[in-house]
Amino acid sequence: MLSGLNHITIAVRDLELSFSFYTKTLGMKPHVKWATGAYLTCGDLWFCLSKDAAKPAEDYTHIAFNVAESQFSTVRQHLKESQVREWKTNSSEGDSVYLLDPDGHKLEVHSGDLTSRLDSLKNKPYKDLIWFQD
Repeated sequence: MLSGLNHITIAVRDLELSFSFYTKTLGMKPHVKWATGAYLTCGDLWFCLSKDAAKPAEDYTHIAFNVAESQFSTVRQHLKESQVREWKTNSSEGDSVYLLDPDGHKLEVHSGDLTSRLDSLKNKPYKDLIWFQD
């Protein structure tokens, strides 16, 4: 059985532009970079940039990153000052900023976790919601 998320790889058209965005704008830690890629980390998450023809999803598919609630307003202000493009306004539990990377990949910066999301569903359930036992 699966035990967790190993890594995320995204295709990027311009490695230098994306490397700068993910390290400077989002604050990921760089580990190595080569002609066609880079390995970064975001907390314990291994994140790979791979130079390729980027074709971001046109649906709701996105990658969400954690931020502490106490740091959310600072991060939001930093993203605004960095002039990141937003693709959605938050309408769910917790604070979120929905942004696009330089290739148009949909990202989210979210303060909250699965527990807080499930707790919110007790008060405002989604249509046809079914609960499962742990």
